[in-house]
Amino acid sequence: MMDGYRPPTSLLVLGGTSEIALATARRLIARRTRLVWLAGRPSPALEQAAEQIRRAGADVRTVAFDALDPEAHEAVLGKVFAEGAVDMVLLAFGVSGNQATDERDPVAAARVAQTNYTGAVSAGLVCGKALQTQGHGSLVVLSSVAGERARRSDFIYGSSKAGLDAFAQGLGDALYGTGVHVMVVRPGYVRTAGSTERPDVPFTTTPEAVARAVELGLRRRSETVWVPGRLRVVMSALRHVPRPLFRLLPM
Repeated sequence: MMDGYRPPTSLLVLGGTSEIALATARRLIARRTRLVWLAGRPSPALEQAAEQIRRAGADVRTVAFDALDPEAHEAVLGKVFAEGAVDMVLLAFGVSGNQATDERDPVAAARVAQTNYTGAVSAGLVCGKALQTQGHGSLVVLSSVAGERARRSDFIYGSSKAGLDAFAQGLGDALYGTGVHVMVVRPGYVRTAGSTERPDVPFTTTPEAVARAVELGLRRRSETVWVPGRLRVVMSALRHVPRPLFRLLPM
């Protein structure tokens, strides 16, 4: 354990059914975390996630939270912070949408943006303010490598993640020096239980690998974490590929 690092004793997960978030919670519970708040839409899936965390050895509480209802975020999340200090917030909600159909359905496309970006802006600001008020804590934001540069195959999702990523970086700068640590996590394609029929792509990773990277990033107090780490170099190169050539890449 690096000097000064203490694993969080309390964790608030925004997006309580996320496989990445649950893998991260289990890893932190194995270290020190004893109280986990799972925030999400009430559903059997949320209750199953709560039972999973309970079996891992932590006290768990569920919170009715909807990313698409920003008017309620301050009240809903404020109740969590009123219960006691929150050492870490993991912002893990998001939807990938369906690029092929969403291009023909502007309402569906807007819902992807509202969930991944607008909802995150609201929840992120509420949690950032609460962490600043208590004087400590980490806000970990799950972004995506898709946000680094818009691709033809997923520019609706990618643009929403680009907005989220820029917002989280700016929030981190705004909170710098307040005792609050903001960390952006940029995984490649993550293989989950719901994606078993999709073929692997380069730099495919797993929820467990992302969880390990999150923990290491917390130890190092990193501001940006790539999963896998070599994606940092790859995307640095792709970012500068001329657009006419970029369009031709098999992505």
